[in-house]
Amino acid sequence: MFDLTNKIALVTGAGSGIGAAIAVTLASAGARVYVTDRNEVAARETAGRINGTATALTLDVTDEQQCHERARQVLAESGRLDTLVNCAGIGHVGTILQTGGADLDRVYACNVRGVFNVSKVFVPSMVQRRSGSIINIASVGGVVGIRDRVAYCTSKFAVVGLTKSMALDHARDGVRINCLCPGRVETPFVAKRLAEYPDPAQARREMTDSQAVGRMGRPDEIAAAALYLASDESSFITGSALMIDGGWSAGK
Repeated sequence: MFDLTNKIALVTGAGSGIGAAIAVTLASAGARVYVTDRNEVAARETAGRINGTATALTLDVTDEQQCHERARQVLAESGRLDTLVNCAGIGHVGTILQTGGADLDRVYACNVRGVFNVSKVFVPSMVQRRSGSIINIASVGGVVGIRDRVAYCTSKFAVVGLTKSMALDHARDGVRINCLCPGRVETPFVAKRLAEYPDPAQARREMTDSQAVGRMGRPDEIAAAALYLASDESSFITGSALMIDGGWSAGK
């Protein structure tokens, strides 16, 4: 099960955290993976963890021209893309009173327009082949509200909506589009958010307590779900927002 032999995958934001774990996991199942990140060194580090089946590429998902260039490169080299994982994302801590318009625009540009930009350049070839799986990394914050996360939640609710709209548009084209909604996961991304609080230790305790299982998740636990959605075993799933949140969204 979950065999990706001869599949071609591309993961954005794969330089660390969840993106890196997904890239490594897809490769371990047999896929050839394009590891992309706006940080070239980070992309190369992740690709270095994969023996001979990964290509590191610099990709800033907010740069539409670069997205087009990378799509042309991947399709010229590999002839197709079977799985696209849109993982690149940024965060912001603050209420609406603490969030400026520029903050909202910056988060939206990466988290929403980034998913839009990269998907737009690969969907046509998937539709032409009538085959493909797109996995967007949203958040539990795209399904339930989170205090002090007005910009971040706005962007992740948009990712869930974009996922569902795209899924309906291309369900008859053989292209499946789903999203994963992780809770708090032990990543450099979360570490940076914790550092933005006046009391990081207290913030960590609150983050941990918000999840019913009493701990944060691990990147490999999110990657396992991505592997499933990339595989043929998930062929009847599209338009789904899969919660991987330690029970957070189930309620208190």
